[in-house]
Amino acid sequence: MGHLDHATFGWLTPALSYAMACIGAALGLRCTVRALATTGRSRRNWLVTAASAIGTGIWTMHFVAMLGFGVSGTEIRYDVPLTVLSLLVAMLVVCGGVFAVGYGRDRARALLLGGLTTGLGVASMHYLGMAAVRLHGEVTYDPALVALSVVIAVVAATAALWAALNIESPVAVTVASLVMGGAVSSMHYTAMWAVRVEVTPSAAALPGATAMQFIFPLAVGLGSYLFLTSAFVALSPTAGEREASASAQRPVENAAAH
Repeated sequence: MGHLDHATFGWLTPALSYAMACIGAALGLRCTVRALATTGRSRRNWLVTAASAIGTGIWTMHFVAMLGFGVSGTEIRYDVPLTVLSLLVAMLVVCGGVFAVGYGRDRARALLLGGLTTGLGVASMHYLGMAAVRLHGEVTYDPALVALSVVIAVVAATAALWAALNIESPVAVTVASLVMGGAVSSMHYTAMWAVRVEVTPSAAALPGATAMQFIFPLAVGLGSYLFLTSAFVALSPTAGEREASASAQRPVENAAAH
């Protein structure tokens, strides 16, 4: 049995991965709030941005945490196509959940359906990402911990969508995003504690890319996307601000007309 280390760089990767999850959640919540205050194409665009932010945040959290994952007695590589597929899965399932909430007429039903779909999708993303791991040995899982990680994912996703529907103030969004970041991180590390590795020593070269060759650059790129999108959302006026600006302009226009 190989010894598993989930923090080979100390607290750096857990802390950074938690920050990525929080940023993705906060950005997704703000975009969803904007979406629900609009209609038509604008709503769709805000929902797509929300889904991409949450999905990117979750995926980046997972693989930043995986940068600190090590197994004694074997190197670790990652299958590139499967890793990219896990990113697409994260974005697509989160998009489905966000759109269910954004367009659902029955809010309670949309929340339950969206939370279940998104939660199962997030869990699928995680285990698909784990399926991309290549090492000298056999990877198995503790079924009870796997089931618990899936439950946490569904509860976290449902809570995130509920927050998107019911929380509007920046302070409340910040608190909710911190809680959601903790929930996503808890799901990840619960799932990782389910991992068991039986190492088979070998001198053969492993297929795939190392974490630093592939995952680190991709995580940096996606993290940059989150920061840039956060700046865009922060600088974009809300529906209330646009209405206030329009109201302030009306007296000026009326005075000019007279």
